[in-house]
Amino acid sequence: MAVKLVALDIDGTIVPPGADVPSPRITAAVRTLTDSGIAVVLASGRMFPGTARIARHLGLGTPVVCQQGCSVHSLDGAMLHEFPIERDLAMAVVDYARERNHVYEWFNPLRYIASRETPATTEYGHVSGITPEYMDRPETAGVRPTGVGVISSPGEASTIHRELVARHSQELHLLDFPGVTVGVGLDANKGHALSLLCRDFGIERDEVAAIGDSVNDAPMLSWAGRGYALAHSDRYALDAADEVLPDGEEPVARLLESIAHWGR
Repeated sequence: MAVKLVALDIDGTIVPPGADVPSPRITAAVRTLTDSGIAVVLASGRMFPGTARIARHLGLGTPVVCQQGCSVHSLDGAMLHEFPIERDLAMAVVDYARERNHVYEWFNPLRYIASRETPATTEYGHVSGITPEYMDRPETAGVRPTGVGVISSPGEASTIHRELVARHSQELHLLDFPGVTVGVGLDANKGHALSLLCRDFGIERDEVAAIGDSVNDAPMLSWAGRGYALAHSDRYALDAADEVLPDGEEPVARLLESIAHWGR
């Protein structure tokens, strides 16, 4: 397969837990790819500021996919694509959360508002490069949402996901994260966003490689001509991938170096 574009998840894929930026080896491999004419695109669950910071660290100039695929931005911040959800659907998730006394989040590409501060909201603000907002009723903030989420715990999240899927799977794309269940539009996923960018670039699906480790990466791993999951990936990414990278030292860097070699 001749690869013309590589799509990379950030957290857990090129930035491990506890790290702030990709390793020097990954950074060098990305720059080798771009020097050889292979485009590299970041596709992240982060909001734009936190995604753009990693793109700039890597020396990239390509657009970035943010918030699970809810928005696509050029690096100057301009919005290229945005996928809001209907307010009544977002409110159905809010009502579910409030009935069960769960913290919930309400967001668009520019603002992230939660009903109460938790370690999950603090961490999301940190990696996203934004300051989370807190108010008892986030839905009253005047923000047209691209997503809404129920914040719980690893022990509760699977049940919440299952119940929300039973109610809203025909209307929302529901993401089953450990401790957080997120509802976004049916078109708001990394695979769809990647397909739009590739259309703009004139790159075919079978010329794309994607690497990720989580439920929000599964659509792009499925869409890409070749999808790679890491060994620690969740079941959604593992099921969607064509290949699972072996454990060991810097598996993502090794793959990127191999792709750069294939292109020579």
